Amino acid sequence: MKKTIAAVGASLLALSAQGAFAQSSVTLYGLVDTSVRYLTNANSNNDGQVAMGEGVETPSRFGLKGTEDLGGGTSAIFKLENQFQLWSGKLDNSNNTLFQRNAYVGLSNNQYGTLTFGRQQTPFFDEMGNTYDPMTVGDYWQDSWVYNPVGPFLFTNSSVKYTGQFGGLHVEGMYGFGGVAGSVGENSMYGLTASYDVGPLSADVGFQQNDVSGKKFNIVNVSAVYTFTQSLKLLAGWLHSQDNTGLADVDMQQSGAPTLARVSPNRIDDSFYVGSTWQVTPPLALTFAGYYDHARNAATLGGSLGAGVNYSATVLAEYSLSKRTEVYGTVDFTRGNGAFLADYPGRNNQTGVAIGLRNLF
Repeated sequence: MKKTIAAVGASLLALSAQGAFAQSSVTLYGLVDTSVRYLTNANSNNDGQVAMGEGVETPSRFGLKGTEDLGGGTSAIFKLENQFQLWSGKLDNSNNTLFQRNAYVGLSNNQYGTLTFGRQQTPFFDEMGNTYDPMTVGDYWQDSWVYNPVGPFLFTNSSVKYTGQFGGLHVEGMYGFGGVAGSVGENSMYGLTASYDVGPLSADVGFQQNDVSGKKFNIVNVSAVYTFTQSLKLLAGWLHSQDNTGLADVDMQQSGAPTLARVSPNRIDDSFYVGSTWQVTPPLALTFAGYYDHARNAATLGGSLGAGVNYSATVLAEYSLSKRTEVYGTVDFTRGNGAFLADYPGRNNQTGVAIGLRNLF
């Protein structure tokens, strides 16, 4: 009798577990992407370089994401996402962080939005990477340099983040805890974005502030996308940043650039961009992007502080071999003067040509 009761109890437990699992899901996902690229003026001798490296838009990554239905339109969610170098197999960061891109847990409600906790992308990065930048915040220096000052602040540790959708209004807010005893604000961050869709027009405004040992980095952005047809979009925006941390001068430099004699305590950048995406045929997509930045009070090669202008143009062609696999080719040109001379390893201009292959899983 005891054995019978135990068997029935085990069966009921198994059935209840199956019911619970049926309302939960865990997904393994990712993408692998690499390219072969030729770049002019790649060192101080102005030599050309051919190298295999990251993809033009999407660094290789894999992750796990899960959801559990709690009832009443509410779900528990989590996400763990790693970034790595496909061509070397190494983690794509210098501090050996396993889940560099995301590591969070939270609750999501169909009506009230989503609240998550952990290491996460900032609202600024969400909006620019997903919607408003024509290159989705690209990976080559020559088509992502305009974002380099905010680059160290695109992800935030120990953060709480809210995301909500109310009709055509999309809002995101984040606060990152500094964790410094005796100072709530030190090493903290906060960011806010609000975007609104009206017919073919989508516009976004955002602000982010990061504290680094008591010094501030701020960025304001205004962006827009206009959809002419289902296959043709025009994108444009303005970014204004002010850096008191001294990091922007160094982070703006590309690999091989000369060592700076000093950094600015108050660098200011005003950047503008314009671009378009065009789905020419079902398998073929073209992207055009142009970036311009005027820097003030920035570090120069001579050790003083001054102004400078940098600009770049990129053309990207992507051809889908299937729903998950595509080949692409890209050409870009970049040129700078004034303070931006400190960001080039050789001459003040570069041309890059690359071909690549991307697969999603």
